[in-house]
Amino acid sequence: MPSARTKKEPNSPTPPSDDASPKDSSENSKIKRKRQSQSCDACRARKVRCARENPDDPKGSCKHCITLGIPCTYDYQPKKRGPPNLYLRRLQEAAAAAAAAQQESQNGTDHPQSPGSTSQGAASPTQPSLTPSAQVPSFLDSSLASVQAIHSAAALPPSRYPIAADGFHSQFPPLSMSVPTSFGNSRLPETHGMGNGLPSRSPPRTDDGQQYGSPSEQFSTYPLHNWSYKQHQALSIMPPTAIPPLSYYYRPHRLEDVAPRDTILLIIALFFDFVYPLTPCVHKPSFMADVHSRREERDPLFFALVMSTVASTLVQVPRSYLPMERHAVRKLAQTCHEASRHISVASYDPPTSMHVVIRYFDCVYHFCEGHDATQHAAFGEAAHIAVTLRMHEESSYEGLDLIECEVRRRTFWLLFGADKSMSILLGRPICLRDEDTTCNFPRELDDEYITPSAYLPQPHGKTAIVSGLNYISRIFALLGEILVRIRVDKRSPPQGQFLTARLEEVQALHSRIVSALAHAPEPLRLKRAHSQSHLPPEYGGAGFRQAAFTEVKDFFDNPNASRANALNPFLVMQANLYVTQQLVRFVIEQYRDELITSLQGGVDEHRVAEDREAVASDLLNILHSIPIQSIATNGPSLVHKVRFVASTLLDAVRKAETAPASAARAHAYLWDFLSILSEIERNYLLDDDRDGLSNDVAMPLMGN
Repeated sequence: MPSARTKKEPNSPTPPSDDASPKDSSENSKIKRKRQSQSCDACRARKVRCARENPDDPKGSCKHCITLGIPCTYDYQPKKRGPPNLYLRRLQEAAAAAAAAQQESQNGTDHPQSPGSTSQGAASPTQPSLTPSAQVPSFLDSSLASVQAIHSAAALPPSRYPIAADGFHSQFPPLSMSVPTSFGNSRLPETHGMGNGLPSRSPPRTDDGQQYGSPSEQFSTYPLHNWSYKQHQALSIMPPTAIPPLSYYYRPHRLEDVAPRDTILLIIALFFDFVYPLTPCVHKPSFMADVHSRREERDPLFFALVMSTVASTLVQVPRSYLPMERHAVRKLAQTCHEASRHISVASYDPPTSMHVVIRYFDCVYHFCEGHDATQHAAFGEAAHIAVTLRMHEESSYEGLDLIECEVRRRTFWLLFGADKSMSILLGRPICLRDEDTTCNFPRELDDEYITPSAYLPQPHGKTAIVSGLNYISRIFALLGEILVRIRVDKRSPPQGQFLTARLEEVQALHSRIVSALAHAPEPLRLKRAHSQSHLPPEYGGAGFRQAAFTEVKDFFDNPNASRANALNPFLVMQANLYVTQQLVRFVIEQYRDELITSLQGGVDEHRVAEDREAVASDLLNILHSIPIQSIATNGPSLVHKVRFVASTLLDAVRKAETAPASAARAHAYLWDFLSILSEIERNYLLDDDRDGLSNDVAMPLMGN
């Protein structure tokens, strides 16, 4: 290391000789010293020069501390310059881990552990013990190290998703590392057996102690690996407080790591039977082909898609359809969601349509679980990834295979509808504007008639499932148009001829919403039980309510109850379509009356009361014309729509002085029916603490 540069002396033209006297050497050393060895803690914090009376005394009090009357300390230890000594750090961490393990083993002799934690205590002293009741077959409670590398990338059948991991295993060596017991736990216990007697899938830890290899070496196809892994070095032992990088979780997994494969396949079958008609955002043939070919063991993002699909299905189907207890269903749903989340957050770049579908399913999961803020965060991610992919622009679909095109269109219009629902029911700003959208509606073809390269003809007389999505999207587009006008006029109320023009626009929207389903295909047309102007006495009363409650209870609690009406996708979509139509009609009529009041200075209250009665009567006729099982299959989203209309109508009846008795009766009947819908909503709750409580403040409508 070069010595400090000496200060030039004008009277010393030549450097001092080697045999200089001690006095000269002392003076030279004083001249060479440019800074004192260490400042006191106070001066260092204040960034001022530390003025000690005796600079040679490293522990003497400085003048600043004496003046301020504070202790002059020198506790600061300067850090060594240069890169950290990783070898020494590993030795220190290994010693700390060994000491912690020894301490835990000593404590274990005095404090007996539960069966689930006996084999884990030595390697993970801070991991909580598991009670037998908490041990469910999920990857949160069992090791994932059984996922072995596939030595050759097998060819997959045509799939709608681009597989980023196709070249994954052909480029890199097999994984010979331990993995955490869960995606959310960074501790790596050395588990050789589970507390329930089942052998662990995790192999014994090798002597080299390598916890995980460098993601930049093993997962170079992962798009974000470079930002956090510039050095190809692996820690031998991960401290209990260490946080693994995102890329650590971005790896393939087996479905068996979460639950038995047969259970996962059963839940996927329930998805296509009961959930898919309302949310057809996957292509069934290619999705099932990928599941049967175990694509999740090669493509981490597809594993995340399956997990999100399972999680959203578990919170949307009646629990009687699953051979599991309620707490087990809720635990499995949470496990699947967390599995998907850990993987999907590590793969945003480049974005794909699969990311949008995953986040949409996550949004549905949080909506049904009552996680309001998290639900909106998931929706925001889904919507903005969709916009990033320009899914709202028809020009972005050029060059894509036809399956990808249709999945993108369906997913975008599901997000479009959910956006309008939250906007009207929660008063939120519109995220996906109709004027920004040039995307066409999906082709009205069933999935088996869509291939990557061609559209096959739909058989004559067979209505496509996706037709329901197209009609509900048209209704939501009308809702978006009226909401934009309402909010623009609220900021700058129209006057004069502009007010007249606005009233004409709103009346035109009213005509369009009334006739929105006039040309719907036959399976989607409502078969009304009674005329619109007639409300039979059996629509209300204790007898009707008791019979309806019994039917609802049988639907949710009896595994042997008939599922014919719930399995009819067109009956399920009828409830969604016609209830949403009445909601939009009601919003348009409300604003039309406000414009008439502004233009004429008043409104005919009798006519307004009749209009409100017509809405209530039509909504009641719709609800009574559709089997209760088909209504219940729609889930809590339908309940929020009916509750919004019913509560607003009831307020209008209470305020109106000239409301006819028939209007009060219609609203009373509607309120009675709402109590039945609230019972349906209650049965979807998986939280025992919330069971029996009406979720009046829960989030409305997710994309249905």
